[in-house]
Amino acid sequence: MSVELETVVIGAGQAGLSTAYHLRRRGLVPHRDFVVLDADAGPGGAWQHRPPTLTMAMVHGFHELPYAPLPDFTPEQSARDVLPDYFAAYERENELPVLRPVRVSSVEEADDGSGRLLVSAHDGSQLLTRTVVNATGTWTRPFVPRYSGAERFRGRMLHSAAYRGPEEFAGKRVVVVGGGASAIQILAETAAVAETLWVTRRPPVFREERFAPELGRAAVAMVEQRVRAGLPPSSVVSVTGLAPSPALLRARELGALNRLPMFDRITEHGVAWADGHEEAVDAIVWATGFRAAVGHLTPLGLREPGGGIRMAGTQAAADPRVHLVGYGPSASTIGANRAGRAAAVAIDRYLQGHPGASAPAGQVLARAR
Repeated sequence: MSVELETVVIGAGQAGLSTAYHLRRRGLVPHRDFVVLDADAGPGGAWQHRPPTLTMAMVHGFHELPYAPLPDFTPEQSARDVLPDYFAAYERENELPVLRPVRVSSVEEADDGSGRLLVSAHDGSQLLTRTVVNATGTWTRPFVPRYSGAERFRGRMLHSAAYRGPEEFAGKRVVVVGGGASAIQILAETAAVAETLWVTRRPPVFREERFAPELGRAAVAMVEQRVRAGLPPSSVVSVTGLAPSPALLRARELGALNRLPMFDRITEHGVAWADGHEEAVDAIVWATGFRAAVGHLTPLGLREPGGGIRMAGTQAAADPRVHLVGYGPSASTIGANRAGRAAAVAIDRYLQGHPGASAPAGQVLARAR
């Protein structure tokens, strides 16, 4: 059995909640016109999965949800405590219709000729909707590059998404791979208790000045150009560089920023370069980023030959019923806020231009199950 709605938002992180807030402001009725489906058991998006050692003082570039200042906190408080509580309060105070845990398995064309989309969840429930906003972010798709010999490595290998603090590396040799904020954060913590090596594909660009708005605009423009061409979004670190964050200053103080070029292969006991140089290490931490979690949209055929989803603003260029927020140029927290508003405006206009029957009231997924 299915339930009809005007729109379904998939994901309740920053981009999903921003979208839901602006949908409400534009007159859509929670649980009748739209719902937000969240795969997690509780509020907070990716923040609830961050390591407990990430304090609010170390959080890199967080922007508040629309019209919701952060409550008072101390710099020493863990981000995975403060920010999920903040998200939970935002959902309650704005009466956002978040249903969880609901993990979406697919979005496809309904087979009844109605022009609606069928959203299916892993528990067997289904929703019919006129539009979809995908706000699933990247956290569930950590990226680890393939290197020869990885299967023979006897030490510990993990992605930064699985990092829970430096304690397990005390007294060991650790190689941290990656040139972004996550790598710097891990170096800043781990170098205090372990011997660290830092490896990146490209030489890092250190900026002594704080992050400037024009750098942000340049980074967004670069990513937007890629998604408009149907290419997968890329890292923006090469544009923004590494600003003097508390984590970077701490890593520098510990002498952890002596960068090495990318190794060529992984050995049984460490890593090796093409020139024959080898380093024995006990652990490899891949701070190598994430990929967009959009596999459930595959049935819609949105991907371009270049591997990405071509975008026009927040809209998938191939289907005006589908919007992606927190994707590509809107992947930052400030970008997610703006994209949520833009998606809500575009959906409102689409619905007004394509009138249909109102969705029934009631408990949405309770009826669908």
